[in-house]
Amino acid sequence: MRQAGLFGLSDQLKRLSDCGDPLETMARVVDFELFRPALEKALAYGNGAKGGRPPYDPVAMFKVLILAAQNTVSDARMEFLIRDRLSWLRFLGFDLGAATPDENTIRLFREKLTRAGAIDTLFAAFDRSLRERGYLPMGGQIVDATLVAAPKQRNTAAERQAIKAGRSAAEIWPDEPARAAQKDTDARWTLKFAKARALPDGRPGIDIAIPSFGYKSSIAICRRYGFIRRGKVTDGARFDGRMLRDVVTRDNTASDVWADTAYRSRANEGWLKSMGRVSRIHRKKPRGKPMSPHTAAANAKRSTVRARIEHVFARQKDQMGLFIRTIGLRRAEVKIGLANLVYNIDRLIFHERRAAME
Repeated sequence: MRQAGLFGLSDQLKRLSDCGDPLETMARVVDFELFRPALEKALAYGNGAKGGRPPYDPVAMFKVLILAAQNTVSDARMEFLIRDRLSWLRFLGFDLGAATPDENTIRLFREKLTRAGAIDTLFAAFDRSLRERGYLPMGGQIVDATLVAAPKQRNTAAERQAIKAGRSAAEIWPDEPARAAQKDTDARWTLKFAKARALPDGRPGIDIAIPSFGYKSSIAICRRYGFIRRGKVTDGARFDGRMLRDVVTRDNTASDVWADTAYRSRANEGWLKSMGRVSRIHRKKPRGKPMSPHTAAANAKRSTVRARIEHVFARQKDQMGLFIRTIGLRRAEVKIGLANLVYNIDRLIFHERRAAME
């Protein structure tokens, strides 16, 4: 069997480029070096004076996490794919045949970022780069939340009460450390309501309440460019309306804020007014009375704007397969935070590609 030579590898990489390697596009559009200061501060690597194998480049390792989030890949699968795919090797900057990170290295790198609470800092660094490129928060902002599912927990009534009381897994299962390590006491059950379709005779159907377990991702996107400008992760039972103040930003050039009826309350309306924001939140149907045609028309008009945020959640859940397989709120924050960052990277590539075609 003929062995591939140096020129064969070069030709293969050229063919990948000619076919439109999306990772080459990402590397060209995004300057990943902007993440280096935040990564080095969070990781706090030594100077090598104590010896040992030097760590992998932090920017390359962060790009590994970006690929994993973008492609819904486990750490073990990442170890294989990095060695298997030429396009991934080139994007990460690893030489063919050289050492590449294994699954434990990837996991430990993510854990270091988790303990340092670095994801928010990295997200903010990318947001600053967007502003420097002219993608300012404009056109108002749209707020919504979605439930990100996690593996369902099977607990007794007494164990559920202990979890709700705030006790840790180690306190609930002191004699079963292996079991406690697999129990997520931060995620919560909640009811997710699915709107029913109208019946054939025109009568409204009955909404369905679906029990769901996991975490809630609340975000605000700017209307003009569609970037996620701020996000917050909580347990799945947290009421959407309580998260308005955590995600609405003060720097959008327009004052309008769109959201669904879950966010409408006197407290939220008063807070938005005090912040100089204009509420475009859907109005609720009067209890026991039909909604007036004027209110229904106004809500429909707001929905044409608010619906844009649903594309964000569809992208993350359907295409990126966002699902929480880790244990605890802090790891869920990293998982969802990386998904938000990846969405913004993809959105930037979309805008840059469209601008190049004009």
